[in-house]
Amino acid sequence: MRALRFVGAALAVVIVVIAILLVIGIPSGFLTSTIAARVESATGYRLSIDGTTKISLWPTLNVTLNDLTLQDPKDRSGITRLTVDSVQADMSLSSVWSGRPEISELVVTHPVLYQPLLRERLPNAGTAARPRAIDTGGAIIDQIKIIDGEVAFARVRDRIEGRISAINADAVVSRDRKVNITGTARVGEHPTKFDIKATTPASGDRPTIPVDFGIDMPSVLKSQLAGHAEMRMNGDVVMINGVNGRLGDGTFNGWASVDIASKPLVKVDLDFQRLAIPLAKSPQNAPGQPWSNAPIDVSGLNYVDAQVRISANEAVIGDARIAPLALDAKLAGGVLKAGTANLGAYGGQVSGEVILDATTGAPSFAMHSDLVGVRALPLLQGLAEFDRIDGRLQAKLALRSAGASQRALMANMQGTAFVNFQDGAIRGINVAQMIRSLTTSTLSGWQENQNPSQEQSTDLSQLSASFRIDKGQAVTTDLNLIGPLVRVTGAGTIALDTKMMGFRVEPKLVMTTEGQGRTSDPVGFGIPVMIQGTWSQPRIYPDMAGMLDNPDAAYAKLREMGKGLFGPDGAGLGNILGNLGLGGATAPGTGNANPQGPQPGQNNLLGGPLGEALGNLIQQGLSSGTGAGANPGTGTGRSRSLPATPSTPAPQASPAPPAQDDASVAQQDSQPMNDVLRQLFNR
Repeated sequence: MRALRFVGAALAVVIVVIAILLVIGIPSGFLTSTIAARVESATGYRLSIDGTTKISLWPTLNVTLNDLTLQDPKDRSGITRLTVDSVQADMSLSSVWSGRPEISELVVTHPVLYQPLLRERLPNAGTAARPRAIDTGGAIIDQIKIIDGEVAFARVRDRIEGRISAINADAVVSRDRKVNITGTARVGEHPTKFDIKATTPASGDRPTIPVDFGIDMPSVLKSQLAGHAEMRMNGDVVMINGVNGRLGDGTFNGWASVDIASKPLVKVDLDFQRLAIPLAKSPQNAPGQPWSNAPIDVSGLNYVDAQVRISANEAVIGDARIAPLALDAKLAGGVLKAGTANLGAYGGQVSGEVILDATTGAPSFAMHSDLVGVRALPLLQGLAEFDRIDGRLQAKLALRSAGASQRALMANMQGTAFVNFQDGAIRGINVAQMIRSLTTSTLSGWQENQNPSQEQSTDLSQLSASFRIDKGQAVTTDLNLIGPLVRVTGAGTIALDTKMMGFRVEPKLVMTTEGQGRTSDPVGFGIPVMIQGTWSQPRIYPDMAGMLDNPDAAYAKLREMGKGLFGPDGAGLGNILGNLGLGGATAPGTGNANPQGPQPGQNNLLGGPLGEALGNLIQQGLSSGTGAGANPGTGTGRSRSLPATPSTPAPQASPAPPAQDDASVAQQDSQPMNDVLRQLFNR
């Protein structure tokens, strides 16, 4: 009886221990060598299990492996390897007994694939033996989960490292060999979402795998990239044929291939119906912000070779629209060459080439480009957020620079540039009004918002300049602006790195609406004008001694000298009178040849009908740039010109007959010119 009781107690202990082991798991470190041998036999890679291994039988058969490392035994450097924190497999016990395990879920936690970066392709990469195909031994996997995975690219010698991190994916395999992979990742600093559907091949040496894909990368692509392709392996080359899909509202088609023998070689040929490439924009209301000192990293160009051809019926780069687009690019040994021979842009043509050299620590670039007949406003506004100049643009650029940031690139800029704008306008700035304002005060900024209710602009027939650029300093000696009512010539320097400028210009007003074919000379401001300071807020002032030290005294001297809009001592008035048909000083004894001679009450040439006529003329020119001036003999009683001060009272002049029969022609306000006359001559 005593023995029977002992046996019964021992049996109870064993049952309790088995129950506990079924719940908490059976330590199975002795199985690691067997598992490692089976993996190497199936894949050709060596598996090291440095952590614990356990088997749990409840509620299902569960095998957990911790701290795994998988690597190629032929890779002595050990750089290429896969590390995994843990692998957990859930399966039914009956499938294990049958010899064909059915894994319902395989969870891989924090896998990290370390891949070396190569600057040169290995000479024997194409002939190296490839690992044998994976033999699963008849096992079936229904679902695979990857939690917090990473792909780390590194080159120790160059101290370069890049990562695709935060990979969370879920792959579901159906019984009809269809695979659906969904998940998220972070490519550098860009969050990415992907959805891939494929069908695994049944058999064949070079099976073709149809793939449907969808990729969302909001910080790079405005909309989802979705499409279909046929993939197959040809030795070390992944062939991607029959590519077709949609990016936003535009379709595309083409082909691609990737040679993965050593250093990747990517070949791409895609044709887009419409291609949209967003560009980062500067903060609003911050035109004076300096160039960024943030480093520009293009070192990744050293570790991949590529041949790319992109064509599009229409391309949208930032806010600029280009149609058509044909771009060929080649990347080899860290040097990227991209060029186009016939690119359509806003009614004109663009051709040129850009070379980017990323082989050194400070990347360098060189470019040459020709622009012919391009509409300037939409192009500059779309690419550089610059909306000051409109017109037909012709330009020739030959530039080179080196630097690791925007500011460094601008500071090291060298080369030449020629620009010519024709038949357009300077938007937001009234040059004639600015010139007149200089007779009373120094300007701070372009003064484009003096009257918010009125759109400011300056019509131009031509604006041209050629620049020689050295160490970020763009120097011109032939600045020339020709407009219906304004002419400006000058020279100066633009500092590209600090966004500063210094110009000395000779502004002149044209007191006639005859346009470029006029025979009379324009009336000068009398003295040069300096434009100095930042691009957005320069100081503009007459070039007189002591102008900035004592502005009041300088402007008093300016008035005393009789200089201003009409030249020294008002010498330009004779020309003005001739242009207006008002007559002027005549030689003794010759009489007045003008049949509409001065009427009584016009002894003071700065008042009465003359002031009104000049005001009308400038008012018309600023608004339209064409048309005839007002009839100088017509008085309306609306003029605010300076009162005449004859020595003896003069009788009221009788009104002259109207120049036209149409009595509905409105008189223009002469206030701007009258104010100028009052300021210039202080009378």
